[in-house]
Amino acid sequence: MINAAIVGYGNIGKAVHEAMLESKDIRLKYVVTSKNLSIGVPLLKDISELKDVDVAILCSPSRAVPGIAASLLAKGISTVDSYDIHTNIADVRLQLDAVAKEHRCAAIIAAGWDPGSDSVVRALMTAMLPKGITYTNFGPGMSMGHTVAVKAIPGIKDALSMTIPTGSGVHRRMVYVELEEGADFNTVSKAIREDDYFVHDETHVMQVESVDKLKDVGHGVHLFRKGVSGVTGNQRVEFNMSINNPALTGQILVSSARAVTKQKPGCYTMIQIPPIDFLYGDTDQLIRELV
Repeated sequence: MINAAIVGYGNIGKAVHEAMLESKDIRLKYVVTSKNLSIGVPLLKDISELKDVDVAILCSPSRAVPGIAASLLAKGISTVDSYDIHTNIADVRLQLDAVAKEHRCAAIIAAGWDPGSDSVVRALMTAMLPKGITYTNFGPGMSMGHTVAVKAIPGIKDALSMTIPTGSGVHRRMVYVELEEGADFNTVSKAIREDDYFVHDETHVMQVESVDKLKDVGHGVHLFRKGVSGVTGNQRVEFNMSINNPALTGQILVSSARAVTKQKPGCYTMIQIPPIDFLYGDTDQLIRELV
């Protein structure tokens, strides 16, 4: 059995726990959270208390992940996370790679569905059509990372960030905010638009009385690539999915917790890992079933 800890117990942490209960080889040993929960496992207040676990599954906001991961890797505890700030992934991976190698453990970064499983699909599409263009169209649906980023802005009581595809990989962000008493909407709106999560997209911010009435954690993606196989052009491949966002993220994190225990020391993205490492079962039998 793989002994695991969950760090953070929001929507993603809860989904990780549910996916872990359905797994046959991963056992939840601790949850690190400031919440008072009754979930049948010991609760710890801080990651410094973690010991005797093979892997920590990080379910904290993305901006906190690099620091938390580095601290755990320095203790020799392997980590997986769903870090989703695309432009920083390569640099953060290199930083964590050095720590993981020094302390003889492993990490998988950006193990959600995008980045994550979608990254694997894009890699396969590129192998199929080496020359061409890939378009990634998200939604419509709730973006967990964007929503968490908005909630961290002073003056916001609750928030929801919806991703609306406009075509050809271009997206519109629809942000609904419930303000703290006395907060200025224009100040909050400006802070959202200037945040790294939103600055590159068309963003609309709207004040509402109750964000809770708008929430729906459904999401999806349509990936397609048009290009050339060998010297033959006009090839097109597509991938579609419609999902519950936390549930899929939680499942991928649990599968990645399995995979990280099979890796040499270092930090990896999902595209660097053999797909079979994410699966439970006998290798030869999996090959018979899937190849």
